[in-house]
Amino acid sequence: MAEKIENKKSIKGEMKMSGHSKWHNIQAKKGKADAARGKVFTKLGRELLVAVKQGGPDPSGNSKLKDVIAKCKAANMPNDTINNAIKKASGAGNTANYEEVTYEGYGPNGVAVIVEGSTDNKNRTAADVRHAFDKSGGNLGTSGCVSYMFNKKGVIVIDKTTTSMSEDDLMMLALESGAEDFSAEDEVYEITTAPGDFSAVREKLEEQGLEFLEAEVQMVPTTYTTLDENGAAKMQRFLDMLDDLDDVTNVYHNWDE
Repeated sequence: MAEKIENKKSIKGEMKMSGHSKWHNIQAKKGKADAARGKVFTKLGRELLVAVKQGGPDPSGNSKLKDVIAKCKAANMPNDTINNAIKKASGAGNTANYEEVTYEGYGPNGVAVIVEGSTDNKNRTAADVRHAFDKSGGNLGTSGCVSYMFNKKGVIVIDKTTTSMSEDDLMMLALESGAEDFSAEDEVYEITTAPGDFSAVREKLEEQGLEFLEAEVQMVPTTYTTLDENGAAKMQRFLDMLDDLDDVTNVYHNWDE
C-alpha cells in the first residue's frame, strides 16, 4: 500500500500541468458569473435542449444529457430550472431545432480560438462569429486550423474551501476513479480525464459529496500564448464579444491569462 501511495505521489509530480490555471482568483470569477447568471442559464438551457433532442430526456440513458446536467449544477443552476428545461425540451409542442456548430480561428496577437455553439440559423451565427473575429483584429479560419493545438479532456475543478478531504486523499480518489491527471493550484484542485472516462470519474467524486466549480469535457490547449497588457485587453474584449452572442456556448483559447 505504501508503494502504491508513493507511486501516486510521483504521478502527481510528473503529470502536474504547466502551472497554468484560469482559477487564480475564484472570488472575481464567481462575481462575474453571478452578474451574468441569466445569460449563462439561457445558454445552458439550450445545451439541455440539444442533449434531450439527441438522446432523450432520461439522463440514465443519455450520457450527454447527464454531462450537461453536471455542467449546469457546477454553474449553480437550480434543480427546478434544470428539470423544467428538460421537460420543456421533451414536450410534444417544442419544435425548436438547434444544431451544434464549431468555428476555429485566431484572435488578437495570434491566440488560437475554438468557438462552440448551438443555433437554429447557421448563417446568422457564422456571420456573428466572423464579425467578432474581424472586429478584434483576428481572423476566422477553416476547420482544423487550430484544433490540432488542443486535446479534448474532461475537466473537473474543485474549490479547496468546499472540501475537508486532504490533497493526497482527493488525488488518490481521483486517480483510482480513472482520472489521468491531478493538479493542486493556489485555490483549486484540477482533475483531468480522458473524454470517455469523464462521466464515471465525475460520478464517483459526486458520490463522495464533492461539489464542482467546473465539470465538463473541454478543449485543453497543449501550448499557451502570453500577451502584453495591450494584447490582453484586446483579447478580453474579444472574449466578451463572443460571450455576448446568444448562439455561443463555449469558447476555448490558448491565451495564458
